[in-house]
Amino acid sequence: MRRLFFLIVSICLVLFSCHEGRDVPPSEKPVIVEIPEEMNDVVSSKIQSAISFATNNEGKVNDSLSVKFPELSLAFYSSDKYKPVWSDNETKNVLSDSLISFINQSMYFGLFPDNYYRNRLNAISERLSRDSLAIRDANMWMRFELLCTDAFFHLLKDLKEGRMVADSLSIVHKKNYIDSFFVQNLNTALGRHDITPVMESAEPTYFKYMDLRNSLRDFVDQMDTTRYQHIRFPFSDSLSFVKSVYARMLQEGIGDKETEIPDSMTFAKDISRFQKKHGLKADGKIGKLTVEMMNRNDMDKFLRAAITLDKFKKLQNFPETYVLVNIPAFSLQVWDHDSLLLTSKVIVGKPTTPTPELVSQINNLVIYPNWTIPESIIRKDILPELKKDPGYLKKKGYNLYTQKGDMVDPYTVNWSKYKTNIPWKVVQGSGDDNALGVFKFNFSNPYSVYLHDTNQRYLFANSDRALSHGCVRVQQWRQLADIIASRDSSLYTGGMLNYSKDSINTWVANGTRKSIMVKNRFPLYILYLTCDTKDGKIHFYDDIYGVDQRLAGTYFKNEI
Repeated sequence: MRRLFFLIVSICLVLFSCHEGRDVPPSEKPVIVEIPEEMNDVVSSKIQSAISFATNNEGKVNDSLSVKFPELSLAFYSSDKYKPVWSDNETKNVLSDSLISFINQSMYFGLFPDNYYRNRLNAISERLSRDSLAIRDANMWMRFELLCTDAFFHLLKDLKEGRMVADSLSIVHKKNYIDSFFVQNLNTALGRHDITPVMESAEPTYFKYMDLRNSLRDFVDQMDTTRYQHIRFPFSDSLSFVKSVYARMLQEGIGDKETEIPDSMTFAKDISRFQKKHGLKADGKIGKLTVEMMNRNDMDKFLRAAITLDKFKKLQNFPETYVLVNIPAFSLQVWDHDSLLLTSKVIVGKPTTPTPELVSQINNLVIYPNWTIPESIIRKDILPELKKDPGYLKKKGYNLYTQKGDMVDPYTVNWSKYKTNIPWKVVQGSGDDNALGVFKFNFSNPYSVYLHDTNQRYLFANSDRALSHGCVRVQQWRQLADIIASRDSSLYTGGMLNYSKDSINTWVANGTRKSIMVKNRFPLYILYLTCDTKDGKIHFYDDIYGVDQRLAGTYFKNEI
């Protein structure tokens, strides 16, 4: 029994020591190979041990080397005995030059080169071209291999799905993508000896994406790449906020470099100088407009273009014909393939009641609609007035109804006992004075919003049209209705539709209230895009809801 006990203990110690050996990171010391023809074999061995360690240690190979996607590298290298693919017996190949060139120019694709080991790969590549000792170091070639492969997969991932995807949902963890997308595309690149066509094949083909991406080249070539201090607003840490604002002003030569934080009076004077320089009201106070101006630089614009490209990657499959509402642009467009059928000004939600982003289909048209006022408006605007004067509803042209549709006399209600919600509906009857105007476009959504005309058409003259409670008011509603009717008629296969462009115009002219079901639902996209292209140039819009600022803070922390 004693002998058996010691035998078991000995076996356990051996197994434990073997396990411990596998957990030891590969050495960082140079491994010099004297015979060039033997380099590939040594590098293959180094790649295998490095990937094996990295897959069990969250991508870490050793203290000087980590990779982001070790599982992808394992899938690729294990399929062909861990042979090096970016070099051949102490010589870099054409493909590695193509990869490094692509990384150096990746801003043209809305990417940030530093995310793909730009500096490190350039430095290693330079050493492997000039340093005779580095050329014979198998560990140096192993590092070059792993960084090139990881950079390739990272580029491919970001061009395919973007960067605003939760890690758990990323395609890098999906088996069907690992083999058929990542490994296959690297093999394709090896066969073509060129990275760029493979990378381009991963991008969306949507023409708006391509227009923006193609326009980036001229923008990047001319941009000021200075990394200005980015100001987070609103803020939670006032001291940190003041320091970042002061650091930003120092970059424009405003303030005293020897002073870490000035006194409040000096600080206000410095802010006034900045405001005056940029055409703002020089009140010495830091508000939303001042912060926006501080953040308005070419790097910030590039970041917004990068975010917009990533948004398109999440919406790759656009239909042939669709309505596109761009919230920050205050614009509605109707597209048929890449032909623009209609452009209209719109009014969108205020920052306090923002218009939601959504994808849906217009399924119903209403001529001379009633307006059932949302509970949020009742709670905030109407109930306080009713407590003062029950006659408020009549003055505004509103009526009070039960849920069954019976009218209620507001003078019979004790309004003081209602704090937030009321058990009735408040409805404005149809007509020119109705807040929805003459026409309403309905579509399924969980936010109770819709497109509609308005009785305040003068507001379309405003440059800032974030004015509604969340719905989208459309200036060219009649033209939009005509397009929907024409499409519905052309696609309908059941004979004659019960409406047409002419009948809609007749009903509108006669003041006839009508509800029309759209047989062939019209695709609708309400998106938040802070930049777009026109005539080959990028146009930027204000981040009116701070959406892109929040996305930047979440997904692009290292870039701002």
